[in-house]
Amino acid sequence: MKNLTPVLVTGATGFAGSHLLRYLVANGQPVRAAKRPESNLKWVQDIAHKVEWVNCDVLDVQGLYEAMEGIEQVYHCAAVVSFNPKEKNLMRQTNVDGTANVVNMALERGVKKLLHVSSIAALGRKLNQPEVDENTVWDDSPVNTQYAISKYLAEREVWRGIAEGLEAVIVNPSVIIGEGNWQTGSCRLFTQVWEGLKFYPTGGTGFVDVADLTVIMHRLMNSPVSGQRFIVNAHNLSYRRFFTLVAQYLGKPAPSRPVTPLLAEIGWRLAAIKGFFTQTWPLITKETARMSQHRYHYSNAKLLAALPYFTFASIEDTVARVSRQFLQEVK
Repeated sequence: MKNLTPVLVTGATGFAGSHLLRYLVANGQPVRAAKRPESNLKWVQDIAHKVEWVNCDVLDVQGLYEAMEGIEQVYHCAAVVSFNPKEKNLMRQTNVDGTANVVNMALERGVKKLLHVSSIAALGRKLNQPEVDENTVWDDSPVNTQYAISKYLAEREVWRGIAEGLEAVIVNPSVIIGEGNWQTGSCRLFTQVWEGLKFYPTGGTGFVDVADLTVIMHRLMNSPVSGQRFIVNAHNLSYRRFFTLVAQYLGKPAPSRPVTPLLAEIGWRLAAIKGFFTQTWPLITKETARMSQHRYHYSNAKLLAALPYFTFASIEDTVARVSRQFLQEVK
């Protein structure tokens, strides 16, 4: 049975938020979407007329209060994703303070359920603990990025809301792979390979299809599950394996030279210098260079136990589909 009451989606023009928006609209769900006045609707322009839009930043408490009028379910997707140390304060404001505002207004408005989009980064990274699950205890490790810290603190706001009586569930997606802005986020990885990538990081991480993520978010929201967090990860891969797959489907040479710790240290410094003079945001930073040297394995056992009939797309199918879209847009 469909929910005919509008749901609220924050961060609806972002990567995960825009894909969720498409999924909800395609399934006949009335949606109210919060966006900043300056937000670009490019990625949702073909369905924008089917959505009720409200101009509301997550730092705008009054705007959030008004946006939640008559709302029973809130998908909180809004976040700043950055590995640029200069954006530390921006991430703290949007990711932490913004989440606190969403939680507070959800409590005040009597929202029935909140789904918070967190990240595997919020679980923390330890040099001596490559296996990560939902019970992993946060540790102030030197490999935790400022983004990770902001998402960890944001999660604490959700847990605080749960303690105060809010029904909520948290998803911690791994690296999300999907169609989007090829110059930002994980989409930029396809651009890197297309432009010629000779080196690969020696570490590894988890990957998940954005299409799978949206289905999981919808199912968890409409389930009795509350007061829980779930790692949403389909495949644990080395960076070399992932980039080799992308290269295969884009028809480009695969990177063949490993990035040693020394090369990583040199690389982020050179990228920082180039970024300073060109006024562009470098893909390689001190944080990403050091983080990519480590390999982590993210367990999805808890999620699959909660959704026993769900099957993740293969990484080959995901990369093939996204590569086809990339090639259509760049050629």
